[in-house]
Amino acid sequence: MRTTYVARAAAGSLAVLLVLSGCSSKAKDDDDKATAAAGGVKTGEGISGKTITLGALTDMTGVYATLGKSVTQAQQLYVKQLNADGGVCGYQVALTVRDHGYDPQKAVSGYTELAPKVLGFTQFIGSPFVAAVKQRVDGQDKGLVLPQAWSGSLLGSPYIRVIGSTYDIETINAIDFLMKEKGLKKGDKIGHVYFEGDYGENALVGSKYMAKESGLTVVEQKIKPTDNDMTAQVAALKQAGVKAVVISAGPRQAASLVGVAAAGGFNVPIIGNNSAYAPQLLATAAGPALTANYYVASPSLPIGGDTPEAKKLVADYKAAYPKDSLDNGIVAGWTAAAAFGEALKKACVNKDLTREGVDKALLTLYGFDAGFGVVQDFSDPKAPSSNQSVILKPDKKAVGGMTVVRAASAAAAAEGYTPAG
Repeated sequence: MRTTYVARAAAGSLAVLLVLSGCSSKAKDDDDKATAAAGGVKTGEGISGKTITLGALTDMTGVYATLGKSVTQAQQLYVKQLNADGGVCGYQVALTVRDHGYDPQKAVSGYTELAPKVLGFTQFIGSPFVAAVKQRVDGQDKGLVLPQAWSGSLLGSPYIRVIGSTYDIETINAIDFLMKEKGLKKGDKIGHVYFEGDYGENALVGSKYMAKESGLTVVEQKIKPTDNDMTAQVAALKQAGVKAVVISAGPRQAASLVGVAAAGGFNVPIIGNNSAYAPQLLATAAGPALTANYYVASPSLPIGGDTPEAKKLVADYKAAYPKDSLDNGIVAGWTAAAAFGEALKKACVNKDLTREGVDKALLTLYGFDAGFGVVQDFSDPKAPSSNQSVILKPDKKAVGGMTVVRAASAAAAAEGYTPAG
């Protein structure tokens, strides 16, 4: 993995007053599509009048409904604050949101609808759905996509950029934690419960790699997103004699797994990928079991992190959405929107707000720090922006329902690992 530079990318507050001198041409040639605003700033798709339109493809009603709501509201808050500060290059920014409900057909049709109308996407939940449109993004659309998806299959695209460690690297870091701090050792069996498809299967790649490196045996349990009762999986893992479990699924599946294991006296440490937890679970019957024996590998500090940026985001989010709970979806959504915003600001300075101009601007963000414990390096499309993970533990008393048990770090095995994009 390449070295991440710690220097924070400068975010200039340059305000340039622009007046559009003409409408975008409909000619096929890319040079003809872009128009030059007063001051020489090129524009193209997604910019009309004095508005830059961005897209968000989210899940408000499916398996990741809790995450989707938090991600989306955090991004809407970022856009509101960005516009209050003058916008970008004299333009106001608008966020167009579509809920796909974690349905593949709705996700692809939502992308098809929005792609011609937006400059890029600050959000696209679901690794399988992003992968389904990857060829279109890379081939004809060329609009920046910052997905809420961390599959290694998304690497290599100059336009789809993974923020934080991919699921395989995150799983390597998770198992490293289990070995160093939870008693898992060479010769042991480790269970892995995972969703079929890009997310779970990419995480499985990481567990198999770490097992080979560390002398472990992986006992697999593949499930579907519609499988909510983990009784059969717990029984199989218990019978196999596993000493720890990784779960690469949704919050509902994680809660069932942990709850069923505790009820059956199967007291082994369980750790989930970043998508496998929601603090709302602490109010359910699984709450006590989650706080006792569950951990989460995360690409950043939690929303309750002890940084000025985290504290400000908590205060701002509470003011904007006083009835809604705090969770790590807020951090993920804010970080992605802020990264897109920085790319827009750099593209403005470069006088090129076309899709290509914004994509090129992101490549210059090799030390982006949103204030949540992990610095992001976007300079190499073939690599995730970080190979580090923070290990968290559910905690009812903590802001956002999670506390840090291990600060951002990368396992030695992760340092020497190259994700297969």
